[in-house]
Amino acid sequence: MPGKLKVKIVAGRHLPVMDRASDLTDAFVEVKFGNTTFKTDVYLKSLNPQWNSEWFKFEVDDEDLQDEPLQITVLDHDTYSANDAIGKVYIDIDPLLYSEAATVISGWFPIYDTIHGIRGEINVVVKVDLFNDLNRFRQSSCGVKFFCTTSIPKCYRAVVIHGFVEELVVNEDPEYQWIDRIRTPRASNEARQRLISLMSGELQRKIGLKVLEMRGNAVVGYLQCFDLEGESGLVVRAIGTACTLDKLSSPAAFLPACNSPSKEMKESPLVHPPSHGCRSTHNSPIHTATGSRLTQNFSVSVPTLIYTGMGSGSAGKEGGPFKALLRQQTQSALEQRGGSPPRFCRRREFPFLTLTAFPPGLLVHVGGVVSARSVKLLDRIHNPDEPETRDAWWAEIRQEIKSHAKALGCHAVVGYSESTSICEEVCILSASGTAAVLSPRFLQEGTVEGCLEQRIEENLPAGCGFCHIPYDELNMPFPAHLTHCYNCRRQKVPDVLFTTIDLPTDAVVVGKGCLIQARLCRLKKKAQAEANATAISNLLPFMEYEVHTQLMNKLKLKGMNALFGLRIQITVGENMLMGLASATGVYLAALPTPGGIQIAGKTPNDGSYEQHISHMQKKINDTIAKNKELYEINPPEVCEEMIGSPIPEPRQRSRLLRSQSESSDEVTELDLSHGKKDAFVLEIDDTDAMEDVHSLLTDVPPPSGFYSCNTEIMPGINNWTSEIQMFTSVRVVRLSSLNLTNQALNKNFNGLCENLLKSLYFKLRSMTPCCLCHVNFTVSLPEDELIQVTVTAVAISFDKHQALQTTKTLVEKSLQRASTDNEDGLQFPLELCSDSLPSHPFPAAKAVTVEKASAMGDANSRSRSAPPCASPTVGVVKMTPLSFIPGAKITKYLGIINMFFIRETTSLREEGGVSGFLHAFIAEVFAMVRAHVAALGGNAVVSYIMKQCVFMENPSKNQAQCLINVSGDAVVFVRDSDLEVTSQQPAATCQPSCTGEVTT
Repeated sequence: MPGKLKVKIVAGRHLPVMDRASDLTDAFVEVKFGNTTFKTDVYLKSLNPQWNSEWFKFEVDDEDLQDEPLQITVLDHDTYSANDAIGKVYIDIDPLLYSEAATVISGWFPIYDTIHGIRGEINVVVKVDLFNDLNRFRQSSCGVKFFCTTSIPKCYRAVVIHGFVEELVVNEDPEYQWIDRIRTPRASNEARQRLISLMSGELQRKIGLKVLEMRGNAVVGYLQCFDLEGESGLVVRAIGTACTLDKLSSPAAFLPACNSPSKEMKESPLVHPPSHGCRSTHNSPIHTATGSRLTQNFSVSVPTLIYTGMGSGSAGKEGGPFKALLRQQTQSALEQRGGSPPRFCRRREFPFLTLTAFPPGLLVHVGGVVSARSVKLLDRIHNPDEPETRDAWWAEIRQEIKSHAKALGCHAVVGYSESTSICEEVCILSASGTAAVLSPRFLQEGTVEGCLEQRIEENLPAGCGFCHIPYDELNMPFPAHLTHCYNCRRQKVPDVLFTTIDLPTDAVVVGKGCLIQARLCRLKKKAQAEANATAISNLLPFMEYEVHTQLMNKLKLKGMNALFGLRIQITVGENMLMGLASATGVYLAALPTPGGIQIAGKTPNDGSYEQHISHMQKKINDTIAKNKELYEINPPEVCEEMIGSPIPEPRQRSRLLRSQSESSDEVTELDLSHGKKDAFVLEIDDTDAMEDVHSLLTDVPPPSGFYSCNTEIMPGINNWTSEIQMFTSVRVVRLSSLNLTNQALNKNFNGLCENLLKSLYFKLRSMTPCCLCHVNFTVSLPEDELIQVTVTAVAISFDKHQALQTTKTLVEKSLQRASTDNEDGLQFPLELCSDSLPSHPFPAAKAVTVEKASAMGDANSRSRSAPPCASPTVGVVKMTPLSFIPGAKITKYLGIINMFFIRETTSLREEGGVSGFLHAFIAEVFAMVRAHVAALGGNAVVSYIMKQCVFMENPSKNQAQCLINVSGDAVVFVRDSDLEVTSQQPAATCQPSCTGEVTT
């Protein structure tokens, strides 16, 4: 599909002074696309030039339109010397290639320089004319829409979910090449930025081709990442979920009839797929890593082994879980080699979905979290420029994930994500997701076997069906503690549930949720190559185990029984490994009430020690009671026959598989103060165990009026206001190299994260009561003894009094319904579900970190073709990590924003040190993202994420460098209040539609 690209340079403003004699600038512009370059005339002696150039026309193929960015360079003309660079602008043309997207890009773009930052603005107009091309062998994927959101986009409905798509491209890193005889920092940074833009476009085009082969038209949950492998190369990789989407054309779909996410999702349900089959997502064969050598492999679904088994036993010994771990690995290996009968019939594809939120009816059962990690050596790659070796690495990881999901009786993995951590030549590959059973009606033909369909099609009770175990109770792949569902009483459920997805909209939840984090640091010896990789591989299983132990302890301490949105990071540095797990804890009414935490010491004859243990036990019991009161966890009592199985043996962790009918004298030694409920036992057998208990008790809850979660929706809070604030915070700490121990490291890391949260609470104190939603922590070790923590989140205020009144009404209705059900001999717990919530949406909070309406922001606001009777004014483009905007409707998706920036300075102290440098750079990134969205005609960015923030510092030379990669969906939204005004006017004068644009 050949096309014509037209570019017009209108004007510039606020340019820097480049001629010291006149304090002015002789500016001109170079416009480059591919190998063709045009230049404007030189506008002499002005800081606000008016070029008004002619239309520069480029005749190119649509493949080049997808791969190449439009490059605009502003320079200062010098007669007797080389022209001085002022800055550059990269414009992605891809949003203009959709049939429903904008037809023009027009606006003021910040002129960016990698050394000096933003240096003025330039007004550019870009148009694209495409010609129809029915060539079946074309290499472009024009027409495939990309979405960063991990749920079905608003104003769309999914016809078919085809499955998983992935791709990666590799190139040499310009940072490690000689570009010129004298390589300047600016030349190196600009070469890197341009290369990454090219690779990003190529990757997106290849993903789109795979989607077209599957007969899809969109990629949802698109996640693109960069791996900086040093001398081994630069890798850009992406994953997503291929779908066929239909646009909702009904005007009623955009009226503010309902605002809750559950109702919005019901407006756009999945439609029964067509009968045609689809081709596989993989075009290229999976290559074997013959050129690279696998140093060590740690790849196992540890969460599924610990989640349901640890809830009823002791956490003091590792023998039991690791024996179960070996059994699980053996079983997975047998399944892969045909040693045991397969659980599923042969099908075309094992679904990997990057979605974390699902329309009603798609998610049937959840099995638990499955994860895999692998340690690789980058210097063992024979052909660093070829992607085959890395493709084989990721194929191994995904195969492990599949085998673990099958062992759990599941045929799909949802909430799937991949990540890497690189230090010198060692790379840790990580992948995780949630094993699940999906309804076959909504997937492509041949995705699930026919023998599953009959079991899935049974009528499942709303609110608890996803909690029911998908695996066979009599042939479980790991030891577990099961009880009957406390909601429907028909199926078995585990005592604890961990997932990587968002809380389903129909889930029955008691009380509020909260953010739960597990933090861990472990020292390692400095080593090189294979010795280093071996040391890391030996540490990984123990770190994984300890992280999950912490999560389980803190979940019990909160009085909750389920985690959603679980994200575990393992980061490698030169002399340490760090683990950070974040999730949102909730109390699911379908799962059994969690027991308490019982401390057991090994020296009962020591009176002072016993007194200390007793004192700590009292503090733990008091903390559990306070947390239940704080988060309003008051589940109804259940009858005796519904209470779980007898208390397991606390000291025999290695005997978890033993029959529960066997007696043990040790059980009688413990004073379990929670009646017949199972207690979680912690053995204090060494200093580390005591430190773990102390860290458990020093985990301070948020101040009064604050709540936090890492999911989009906060359970138990529903009366949001329109006051929202998005923020990004980066904190860099240098550790002292003297006498570093694991305990000291853990204490410093805990203090760093806690102080970061406290500073956020302090800055947002004027918004109370409020909730921090979509809290995303990222930890990295950029240099030796340097820890960097990045946090992005959005704060939303809510009406506390209205929420209390709403909760009271819900309780009364639930009690009335329970009394009606009890007439039939059934007993149901208190239901607090999102379907019963008031009309205000489970909002997606949106606002920007430094949300100041600067002169640049006001100048960027311009009027576009808006509906004649709706004229909302938006001065600043809104930004939010959530997929929706509270009190508003998204009417149009304009394309994804995927931008990569590099900033370098040789005057770090003069720019305010590390904090001043990072603050200024992040503010500039926000300004450039907003400018690109406004130029597309949008007024918001949803599903915003800072995927990478790499900071490097050389204090002795007063130098620093930072690399930031951000992405999101550019959208047009209309406030509900404006839609109400519109709907009250005659239909003939104004008809809201998906294609209408508003003033931005």
